Amino acid sequence: MGSYRLDATQQTTVEVFNHELDPVLTVDSGDTVLLRSLDASGSLERQKTPGETVPTMFSSRRGHCLTGPIAVRGAVPGDHLAVRFVSLAPDDWGWTVAAARDTPLTRHLGLHEGPGEWLLWQIDADAGVAVNQHGHQVRIAPFHGVTGLAFDEPGEHSTIPPRAVAGGNIDCKELVAGSVLYLPVTVPDALLSVGDGHAAQGDGEVGGTAIECAMTTELQLEVKSGQPVKGVHAETPAGRITFGFSPDLNVAAGDALDAMLAWLGPEFGLSKAGTLALASSAVDLRVTQVANQTWGVHALLPWDAIRTAK
Repeated sequence: MGSYRLDATQQTTVEVFNHELDPVLTVDSGDTVLLRSLDASGSLERQKTPGETVPTMFSSRRGHCLTGPIAVRGAVPGDHLAVRFVSLAPDDWGWTVAAARDTPLTRHLGLHEGPGEWLLWQIDADAGVAVNQHGHQVRIAPFHGVTGLAFDEPGEHSTIPPRAVAGGNIDCKELVAGSVLYLPVTVPDALLSVGDGHAAQGDGEVGGTAIECAMTTELQLEVKSGQPVKGVHAETPAGRITFGFSPDLNVAAGDALDAMLAWLGPEFGLSKAGTLALASSAVDLRVTQVANQTWGVHALLPWDAIRTAK
C-alpha cells in the first residue's frame, strides 16, 4: 500500500463538487494520504484581530475551500468509499462567527440584522484546548465538516448542503480520529474532496460555524462493497452512526432512524418494529447541524449499548 502527501495549493483546491474535474491525485484502495486543508474560507494568512479580512485562496467565495478531488482506482457506482481518519492535527489558530447571516434561526433569535460577532481562537493541540480573545477555554475534538464525493449529476454543485448521496458538508462532531466514514460512490473513481476543518463543535453547529481552522489529516481510503447500510454511515469511537438530510426535520430524523434499523435488524434477528422497540432503549437521535440549508440528523448507537444475554 502506498503513502502520499497532498498540500493545499491553487492547483489542488476546489470550492464546488463536479465530477468533470480532473483528479489532483490518484491512489489505490488501501493507500494513505497525508492531506493539508485550509479553513473553510481558504485563508492564506492568520487573522490578527477577530474578523480581520485576510487573503484567501479564491477571490470570490462560492463554497468551502476543499482539497481534492482524489481519485481512488477501482471505485465504481454501488460501492462505498471508506474514509478512515487516522489522525487530525489542527493549526494553532481558528475563528468562529455567529449572527452574520439572515437565517430562520437568527431571525427567530432576533439576531438577523446585526453585523455578527467574531471569536478568534488560539489552539493548543498538545493540551487539547482552544482559548478565545475573552479568555474562554474549550476542549477540542478535531474533525472535518466536509468529506464528500462527486456525484453523477452534471455541472457544478454547492459544497454547502449535505447530501444523502456522496456526503459533503455533514458537520458531525463524532467523526474524530479513529472514525471510518462510508460514502456511497456514484461516479467512477469516487473523486473525494475534504476540508472545512473544525477544532471543536457542538451538536447542531448552532451559530453557523465551529472553531474553523486549517488541518493536517492522515486518511486511509478503501473501496468497500456489500455494506450493511446503503447510504452515508460511520463507525466512530462513540459508536455506529447513520444519517438523514432534508429540509424537513421529520424526514431527516426518519431517514437516519430508518438506516439504523436496517443496520441493526439482521444483527439482532428482529422485525423492523421489534428493532425500533430495541432502538428506543439505546439509540440517540441527534441534530447534527442546522446551518447548511438543510437539516442534518444522526442516529448514534454506542458500542456497548446493546448486549445479548447468555
